[in-house]
Amino acid sequence: MTAQPTNLTGLDLRAEIDRLRKERNAVILAHYYQSPEIQDLADYIGDSLELSKKAAATDADVIVFCGVKFMAETAKILAPEKIVVLPDMNAGCSLEDACPPEKFKAFREAHPDHIALTYINCSTEVKALSDVIVTSSSAETILAQIPADQKIIFGPDRHLGGYLNRKFGREMLLWPGVCIVHEAFSETELLKLKAQHPGAPVAAHPECPPTIVDHADYVGSTSGILNYAKTMPGDTLIVATEPHIIHQMEKALPHKTFIGAPGADGNCNCNICPYMALNTLEKLYLTLRDLAPRIEIEESLRLQAKRSLDKMIEMAAGTVGQGDLGAR
Repeated sequence: MTAQPTNLTGLDLRAEIDRLRKERNAVILAHYYQSPEIQDLADYIGDSLELSKKAAATDADVIVFCGVKFMAETAKILAPEKIVVLPDMNAGCSLEDACPPEKFKAFREAHPDHIALTYINCSTEVKALSDVIVTSSSAETILAQIPADQKIIFGPDRHLGGYLNRKFGREMLLWPGVCIVHEAFSETELLKLKAQHPGAPVAAHPECPPTIVDHADYVGSTSGILNYAKTMPGDTLIVATEPHIIHQMEKALPHKTFIGAPGADGNCNCNICPYMALNTLEKLYLTLRDLAPRIEIEESLRLQAKRSLDKMIEMAAGTVGQGDLGAR
């Protein structure tokens, strides 16, 4: 079932969303990459790990996930008894698209002595084929718990995997996927921007290529970048990730200046995630009104995927011993 279009002219969408949220006992989760108007309406804003935990802990009957499909699927995996809806089911992810489950399965079978440490930006089917899921905020904590002699497949983001390899001296086997948003940043334009703002630090997401990460003063998840903005020296920060996170920075730190890192031509909008942008206020209203489109996952697949997500949550908290991991 898909939310049906209707004439919304004259409707106070914000008031209607608030009314329906109460009637449905719904909670609205929004990723930092959502538009400011959606962020301002959300009950919780965060990155993948934070929102995964909220999905599991909320006492709402309905979860409206303003993000992309794999995030809403993660909420359904962790909270199967709840209705989980996504404002636009076409809100996908280039990393998920780059890692088809059948190819990932064949790759795993070709390397039976490797465990699969898989970035959360993937399909439910790929999660079910993985040993441990990681987010950009939990990857370092989790990798540090895996024995140095354990062979690892890391996918689907080769830039995040490469960053971890360099930082930890590992030789993980990397799946060749990239995020189209973080791939769009230009080293040349970043260096121009640094020259225009001497002394301003650069904060970069580890999904960025090495040509960007190598110029960063801080590398971390969206929530990590936000925390860095609060503690950094100086009053100007260059931000190399999807620019909608700057909305939260400006709300929390109005006395500081935040500048989005540029794309190839210096001022393009190519670093705005086209998938996240599919969610709008109108679609948010319709999905609350119609409780559609819904995320549905076959139970045996959900349970398989949940194992790797549970391991992520346990290891992110440091509660899993090294002996609990091993190649399948």
